[in-house]
Formats: sequence, C-alpha cells, structure tokens
Amino acid sequence: METLKINGMSCGHCTRSVTKTLEEIPGLSQVSINLDKGEATFTNDGVTLEDIRAAVSKIGFEVGE
Repeated sequence: METLKINGMSCGHCTRSVTKTLEEIPGLSQVSINLDKGEATFTNDGVTLEDIRAAVSKIGFEVGE
C-alpha cells in the first residue's frame, strides 16, 4: 500500500471525487481516502507518481510532498 498527501480536500464530495479519479487509473486499486489526514492510500501496480499527480490535478487537487 502507498500513501500520498492530497491537498485541498475539505468535504465528503472532495473525497468521493478523488476516490473516483484514482479508481479510474488502471493499475491502482483498494483506494481509500482519509479526509482528516488529507491522505489517499492505495495499492499501486506500476503507476507513476506523475500520472497520479496529473489525474488529481485535473480535478482541482494537488498531490503533496
């Protein structure tokens, strides 16, 4: 499992949007969002950070460092 900070999430709608976006990326599975921590956890089968960052950015959020 990998964990990434996702900046800009503030509500349930945000978490659903990020979850849906990450689940649509081929190679990511078992996506879970923790709104309180601002984190996404998932199983990654070869997806690059750049691809994840691009998908999250496209919906208005940012992958943190």
